[in-house]
Amino acid sequence: QVQLVETGGGSVQPGGSLTLSCEASGSFTRITTFASMGWYRQAPGKQRELVAGRSNTGFFTYGDSAKGRFTIPVTGAFHTVGLAMNRLKPEDTAVYFCYARETSGETFWGQGTQVTVSS
Repeated sequence: QVQLVETGGGSVQPGGSLTLSCEASGSFTRITTFASMGWYRQAPGKQRELVAGRSNTGFFTYGDSAKGRFTIPVTGAFHTVGLAMNRLKPEDTAVYFCYARETSGETFWGQGTQVTVSS
């Protein structure tokens, strides 16, 4: 089995920055064969949406809300994924979930970390 643990959430003022981190642990075989890792978020009353993702081939995908402001740092580590968030807005307030997806489509989720952007 695989576990994902997120860290780095918190409260920040509009225009500020936060960095989230996610680390996978558990089955080494499964972790080293992830097809992709990344982040979704879910705001109250809204559907979960893709924020950013990184494929095992080094391809990055960003949701419209993240483009130009959020970045997945390139670290070379296959069992971690970060999310550097800049110029945060109140509408970025949400619970951010780390995910890891296998080639079969099976997806693992972290427990979520709260990000609050407020003055």
